[in-house]
Amino acid sequence: MSARDLISGEAEIDSQEEDESFDEETGEVRSKRNGVNGINGHLKDSSEEEDDDDDEEAAAAVRKDFIVEDDEEPEERERRRRERRKRRREEREDEEAGLDEEDLDLIGEANPDFGRRAPSEPKLKRLKRGHKEDRDGQRPKGIDNIFDSEEEDEVDFRNQRQSHRTDPRNLQDEFADFIEEDFDDRDGAPDDDDADVARPTGRTYTGIKDAAGLDEAALEDMKEAFGQGDEYDWALDIQDQEDEREQRLVESEDPEALAKGLELKDVFEPSQLAEKFLTDEDNEIRSTDVPERFQLARAPFKNLVLTSEQFKEESIWITDLIWPRKKGKDKSLKEPFRRSVAKVLEFMVSDEYEVPFIFQHRKDYLIHTERTPVTPDPNNPDAPNFVSDAQRLLDQDDLWRISELDLKFRALIDKRNALSETYKKLQDIVEFRDDVFEAMLPAAATMEELQDVQDYLHFQHASKLADLAALNASSTSNGTHRRPGSARALFDRIRSSNVYGLVRAFGITADAFAQNALKEGRRQYTEDPTQHPEDLADDESIMDPPDYSFGAQCLKAAKAMFAEEISLSPKMRKVMRKAYYEDGVIDCFRTEKGLRRIDEYHPYYNFKYLRNQQLADFSEQPDVFLRMIRAEEEGLIEIRIRMQNVDSFKKRLYTEIESDNYSEIAEAWNRERREVLDMALSKLDKIMARGVKENLKNECEDQIAKKCRDEFGRRLDQAPYKPKGMVLGTVPRVLAISNGAGSFGRDAICWAWVEEDGRVLENGKFTDLFLGDPERGQDDSPDAKALAKLVERRKPDVIGVSGYSADSRKLYKLLDDIIERKNLRGPTYEDDDGNDRSDKLELVIVNDEVARLYQTSTRAAIEHPGLVPLTHYCVGLAKYLQSPIKEYAALSDDVISISLDAAQTYVPREKILKYVQTALIDYVNLIGVDINEALSDGYTANLLPYISGLGPRKALQLMKVIRINGGTVFNRAELVGDADAQRLGAVGPRVWANCASFLYVDYDSSEPEADYLDNSRIHPEDYDLARKMASDALEMDEEDVAAEMAEHGLSAVVRKLVAEDAQHKVEDLILEEYSEQLERGNNLRKRATLETIAAEIQQPYEELRNNFTLLSSEDVFTMFTGETRESLYEGMVVPVSIKKVGEDYIEARMDCGIEGTIPAIDVSDRPDFSPRQLYQQFQTVQAKIKYINRKTLTATFIMREADIRNPVKNNFERLLGDWDDEQERADKDSMKEKNDVSGRTQRVVKHPLFKPFNSAQAQEFLGSQARGDVVIRPSSKGPDHLAVTWKVSDNIYQHIDVLELDKSNQFSSGGTLTIGGKHKYSDLDELIVNHVKAMAKKVDEMMLHEKYQNGTKAETERWLSTYTEANPKRSVYAFCIDPKHPGYFFLCFKAGQHAQLQSWPVKVVPQAFELQRNMYPDMRALCNGFKLLFTNMQGVKRR
Repeated sequence: MSARDLISGEAEIDSQEEDESFDEETGEVRSKRNGVNGINGHLKDSSEEEDDDDDEEAAAAVRKDFIVEDDEEPEERERRRRERRKRRREEREDEEAGLDEEDLDLIGEANPDFGRRAPSEPKLKRLKRGHKEDRDGQRPKGIDNIFDSEEEDEVDFRNQRQSHRTDPRNLQDEFADFIEEDFDDRDGAPDDDDADVARPTGRTYTGIKDAAGLDEAALEDMKEAFGQGDEYDWALDIQDQEDEREQRLVESEDPEALAKGLELKDVFEPSQLAEKFLTDEDNEIRSTDVPERFQLARAPFKNLVLTSEQFKEESIWITDLIWPRKKGKDKSLKEPFRRSVAKVLEFMVSDEYEVPFIFQHRKDYLIHTERTPVTPDPNNPDAPNFVSDAQRLLDQDDLWRISELDLKFRALIDKRNALSETYKKLQDIVEFRDDVFEAMLPAAATMEELQDVQDYLHFQHASKLADLAALNASSTSNGTHRRPGSARALFDRIRSSNVYGLVRAFGITADAFAQNALKEGRRQYTEDPTQHPEDLADDESIMDPPDYSFGAQCLKAAKAMFAEEISLSPKMRKVMRKAYYEDGVIDCFRTEKGLRRIDEYHPYYNFKYLRNQQLADFSEQPDVFLRMIRAEEEGLIEIRIRMQNVDSFKKRLYTEIESDNYSEIAEAWNRERREVLDMALSKLDKIMARGVKENLKNECEDQIAKKCRDEFGRRLDQAPYKPKGMVLGTVPRVLAISNGAGSFGRDAICWAWVEEDGRVLENGKFTDLFLGDPERGQDDSPDAKALAKLVERRKPDVIGVSGYSADSRKLYKLLDDIIERKNLRGPTYEDDDGNDRSDKLELVIVNDEVARLYQTSTRAAIEHPGLVPLTHYCVGLAKYLQSPIKEYAALSDDVISISLDAAQTYVPREKILKYVQTALIDYVNLIGVDINEALSDGYTANLLPYISGLGPRKALQLMKVIRINGGTVFNRAELVGDADAQRLGAVGPRVWANCASFLYVDYDSSEPEADYLDNSRIHPEDYDLARKMASDALEMDEEDVAAEMAEHGLSAVVRKLVAEDAQHKVEDLILEEYSEQLERGNNLRKRATLETIAAEIQQPYEELRNNFTLLSSEDVFTMFTGETRESLYEGMVVPVSIKKVGEDYIEARMDCGIEGTIPAIDVSDRPDFSPRQLYQQFQTVQAKIKYINRKTLTATFIMREADIRNPVKNNFERLLGDWDDEQERADKDSMKEKNDVSGRTQRVVKHPLFKPFNSAQAQEFLGSQARGDVVIRPSSKGPDHLAVTWKVSDNIYQHIDVLELDKSNQFSSGGTLTIGGKHKYSDLDELIVNHVKAMAKKVDEMMLHEKYQNGTKAETERWLSTYTEANPKRSVYAFCIDPKHPGYFFLCFKAGQHAQLQSWPVKVVPQAFELQRNMYPDMRALCNGFKLLFTNMQGVKRR
């Protein structure tokens, strides 16, 4: 028997498996024998599945003895009940240690990063069995559970071997029940006989007869003597109960767990708990009545309390940073602007209101209103005496900016307080006073300036700080103490020696000189000594043997000391920093590496020789500087920041440090002073350049992140697609259709029907969709008729179509033709005149950026486990049409995978995520969340974390408490709890104040507790105002209002207004008078709020977003082709594949899917040859783009050699004088000389994938390409070799040596291409497809497998250890990539908690995986082969 016979994955499967095979992407059934796949037999209705489920459940109930015959004896029934109880206990033991759903998600079944698999996925595949009597009774049962995370009973090898001799239950094969096949999940569960093979029952003596050699009679005698083996089940039951109780202790809320002190953190790693928000910190955030985002952001400053003076300083500090960006604002508004900033800070800091609350309910404080008196109108005595001019001072972007700056100011104050505390401690040790420190510390307005003060403190008082550290036996907190280095110790020795007298002899202190340079206060004059510098240095009063025994030595030390004092002077650094920001310029210098790599087609070429760029220039193009930073990190360029006119700057500083005396001695000292200043400036230049570069980088990153926020906001600012005749915000019924990446006319087209509530009621595919030609008597295809019937039956509001290939444009055109020819109409609606009408069914191309992420996500597999990926894609398209914001929110942190700006890859992901989440917060709070809908709909629940005051932790807590309270919210007040009604508080009062108006409750007039205002944007704090406005609109006096409220409650007046349908009457109210009364009487500014209240009373939660945004032609072009105007343009030379060759034309296709024609005149420079004589079908050639039609995705090409040799370069704009043309010419000449000197002719191969690259250049080129992309390049091994480099994964590339045989000459390509002496190919195309692409497919198969881990080997082994610690009885294995050996993977495994971690190499070869010199065609065979190899290896060890 071969190993193949032992693997059930290779066994013969039942007839259903034989009849059909499936396409991996579309799920298309390909008939093999019976061919029962009808024309439209692909329709799938959920009602059909229910009947099948019922039949399976009934059969399962019979199989599992749930049905008991009535004539059973009581003893027999009791025995069956006992067996069922034992079976259930064993199943419970195999569950994840009794953990709840959140805890199960922590460890997962195979990979915690990818979450849990869909519960409906079957584990086993039905196998075709032979006759029962033919099966081998000696074969151990269940050899199918080794290293599988879903097995029922996995044991530790070591423990099993130790107990094997003494436990009679282990007389059967110790590896039975240890190996589980990786069955295909398409065929359902096994029947009873299969179950016998797949899983042995617990506590049986199976195999005793065979092991002991007893016959039937002897076995019966043994049973009579020793019993049936179940006499001690009572003791085992007690043990089972104890084990079950211990497993349950991991639940943190279990009383027994609390009693024993066992918590989740004792079982799981902190990273796993943090991922599911189950740490102690998470619990504290949930229970603290402060907005979650505030708690997280302010955690480093939890104990910091700002004084009133600091609070006032903060408002000025923030105003000074934001006001300069407010272009076009009147300068007279700066003070109102500062007051508005101060008020916003008060709301954020004192009241702890988040940005959405402030923007919605404190908008009057964001507006400045000026009243201008006007001349009274005698004809209109009731006219106002003034005209109001309102100007918005702060918008939402400003509020988020203030929130961010508040954190930065807190960090500033925190560090300032730490430095002040350190200074006070130093004064406690030694009585002294440092005027410079005391003056500069409170004046420091940035972290850089504070760092300057800190550096000054550590330089001037290093010895005192060392004494303080010794006294405290530890360093000062907050990073304010640093151990003095050797340089600091040197300067301390100079300061304490006689040499410091020579420093004083320079006649001016560093601080006084800096004060002169800063132009602050009175000028400080320099005094000259009476002696020459050299003479004074030789004086005995200066020399300090043995360290300083010579005058020159003393003078050198004094100059170094003085230069250090100047460079560490906070005032001098302020002077230099200001000069750098005002006059700094940036130069780029290519490195030797960059000289070779950055050619004219490289994306970095536009700054390879860039010079003299002002810092301000990059504020307009932040992406350029970020690309420069990336190029510098790659070692291609060097960025240098310097000051312009540095000589004039130095001359100005010289005058501030020199004395005004005229003498030989004065000149000598001035010369020394200039040298000292030059030394200090040299040090300061490096410090300033480093700081300016870092600040400029952060500023550019912020600008790109802000652009991403703005772009994401535009995508969120769209309501659901509006059906004809419906109000904006109505959710449509959608039919979504796509051909994915398939070829139009050949591959299947999938579709999904999605109701307005998000349910997928029907799905299927079309395999032959086309319109006939009536003139030729050609009928429409059956699928075209089926589509028409589907539309007539379902009546969709819109058909959404998309895909990820240019052929999707053809699908769109076909669907449009079908709609037109068959006159397909949308649903009937009532027009403005009250007449029923229906329009032509609408067809739109849908933005698929969310659907692409959804189709292969775990979320899609859980929500729709029976659908294929392309149908998941269609579901994603439909749901995007129904609610774009819900689809974006469902992505969670994966939202940053969406392309929002071309430069976002240069910005840290965390920063992009922070910015785009603020946009999501803005728009979620704009539309609000129906809290009851969130309890029943997961997509609505995804919006809750973005509600003001909430976050992921508080949102989960909110839903949990609401369900405990009964699962329904009747009014907003319930959310804070009601002791009398025995309702728990879902949120605290402060969080409730933040979120109340953004969580609405649908108004039901039949519900007595319902309040109409709870269905609006009106905050509960303004309900009294709304009720007052309602009573005034109804013209009710106070007595009527009181009577109405006494009878029907507080909301009675508003209910009456709604019942009478009189909401429009609030428009007649004079809101100006209301606002004046409130401001005078209550000091409340509510003018804008009253406008909101009036609007909400008339139409609660009106849809304020824009209409659904249809894609532009440019957007569609990019989505279908992946190209932009920068990456594909007229005049560019590209490879094309010839589709058809005619007598006077050629049809060709680009890799991106764009098709075009080449007329005969543009095919060749030789008119005497026809295209058919020169080219053939499927040939790949170079062509120049003549014209691109971006709407139809077509192009025209030129193939003449003269045109191809002169491609159009995508030139970039540059100013005169900012490019080093001389250096550019010199480099080109140098590269030309090197090529000439080398004497070796550059190899050229006529293939579109050939590039004249070396290995490093090939890797760089493939860096931004997709996995599996290839470059063919010259080989260093000689003219009879080629090198093929392909991208295995990110930063992993495999270089393949190709030997060319049968070459006619050294420049021609070989007739036979061999790789490693094993693989032979006839040409490069065959080699690419059958070798490289075949391996790339295997890499994809590996990396998409459920056992694959996206991490390093160490991380994978750490996960294996964690898993076995959490599941001591289980064994587990996983795959991970080997980055050091491209094309290899590690198979890491751990056979139990105490077993040793091991790993085997897995090699990817064309069409297979190689493990231990065995070939396996796919991942299932590889997994089964590994298990078999390991089992055999263990058997050999036992023998």
